Amino acid sequence: MDPAKVHQRSPSEGHDAAFRELMLHDAQKSLSHELGRLVKTAPPGQESSIRAQFDGFERLFARFLQETGPSVKWEDIATLPSEAIKPYSELQTSFSKEAIKSMLDRLVVLKLNGGLGTSMGCTGTKSLICVRNELTFLDLTVQQIENLNTTYDTNVPLVLMNSFNTDEETERILRKYGKMKVDIRTFNQSKYPRINRESLLPVAKSCTDNTDAWYPPGHGDVYESLYNSQLLSKFIDEGKKYVFISNIDNLGATSDLSILNFLLNPQNGPVPEFVMEVTDKTRADVKGGTLIQYEGKLRLLEIAQVPKDRVDEFKSVSKFKIFNTNNLWVSLEAMKRVVETRTLHMEIIVNPKTLDSGLNVIQLETAVGAAIKSFEGAIGINVPRRRFLPVKTTSDLLIIMSNLYSLKQGSLEMNPKRSFPSVPLVKLGNSFTKVKDFLWRFASIPDMLELDHLTVSGDVTFGRGVSLKGTVIIISNHGDRIDIPPGAILENKIVSGNLRILDH
Repeated sequence: MDPAKVHQRSPSEGHDAAFRELMLHDAQKSLSHELGRLVKTAPPGQESSIRAQFDGFERLFARFLQETGPSVKWEDIATLPSEAIKPYSELQTSFSKEAIKSMLDRLVVLKLNGGLGTSMGCTGTKSLICVRNELTFLDLTVQQIENLNTTYDTNVPLVLMNSFNTDEETERILRKYGKMKVDIRTFNQSKYPRINRESLLPVAKSCTDNTDAWYPPGHGDVYESLYNSQLLSKFIDEGKKYVFISNIDNLGATSDLSILNFLLNPQNGPVPEFVMEVTDKTRADVKGGTLIQYEGKLRLLEIAQVPKDRVDEFKSVSKFKIFNTNNLWVSLEAMKRVVETRTLHMEIIVNPKTLDSGLNVIQLETAVGAAIKSFEGAIGINVPRRRFLPVKTTSDLLIIMSNLYSLKQGSLEMNPKRSFPSVPLVKLGNSFTKVKDFLWRFASIPDMLELDHLTVSGDVTFGRGVSLKGTVIIISNHGDRIDIPPGAILENKIVSGNLRILDH
């Protein structure tokens, strides 16, 4: 056969594009058909709610099919203009009691409460883990809001965005706060279908299929889900202006009057519709998302969007000096507008998973901070590190439970006896991963006031009244065990080998 004829018969780029367009159209049509079938299996009374969620998923899926290539071209990242990040030190800090009440009257506090405690070896809702004085994340949050409401005679509502994983357990626990001066509202984020990676169709055969077939689509879902819950319109009607959104496991994310005043009582220029709290990056935060200037707007850049050959540059503390704390302040009116006009845009995070059955699926997710580019006049405020105290691991938990902090009305305050404000770097090994094991290995939490760095690896236990200072590294090799004796003072020490303390 004439090679020229073979060449002529191969599809041109135009044909490739047309073929791809047809394929995408078919995938979208097939998904739409499957979702329509699934809606018919909805429990009585839930059809319209499930349909609204599926509509959101269809829009996300359409974007997933259409948007190809990198979401950010590295060479197009521009230097942040000086006005993009406002120093927290420039904000007003003292207010009359009347002014504070007036500001709090216009605030809603929303906590992201969809996560489980699996990273800390717990099976249930993460916010119900005890973190200090037998109090849970949720207890501390309720205490903070009640203190505001009682002190300033106001009514700041506390809103929890649950997921289908946390809703039932959270609702049961909420009954115990019935007599407190806190108006607690809850709504569920969407329940989206996991998609078979090969067929691009939902794994679920009915709406009542087991939870393996469904997933909560990340905290970027907060905008549409709050809107769909009717709470957004309700708060606007009540005269509320801003919502403060944060992760419930960030114990530094308290309602900040200086930021609230900056938004409600502007000194000059237009008021930002969106404020992201950022803080200075340290070596412990190199993977955290950062703010960049891109196509004339502020944008959140996450490590997943960074080309592989640029990851080291992204992690550099000298080039990207700040990172996102996920403490966000958003205008309620603006949130309503971007949802209704469908101008809300967040980069899609494609999360591949393998189910227990061995089936490969994908989850389409979004991050709440990525919406920054959809709002007018958005800025970052560079806040002190004390506003970022997340508890993701038992290493974080050790810091929070120690004498580095004291507890006051549900808020953590750095111990004034700590001679420098930075938090020590703590790395506990795999033997400490689960909360249950962690608590067993410490007879009491050590004195850490003068600690800079702690690394613990292997089978290690701590007696009562241990004091850790400077840099302490404790390494128990495989098959060995180290028991740090009661009352031991370790200052700039490396402990290794085998040290057993036996009862007699």
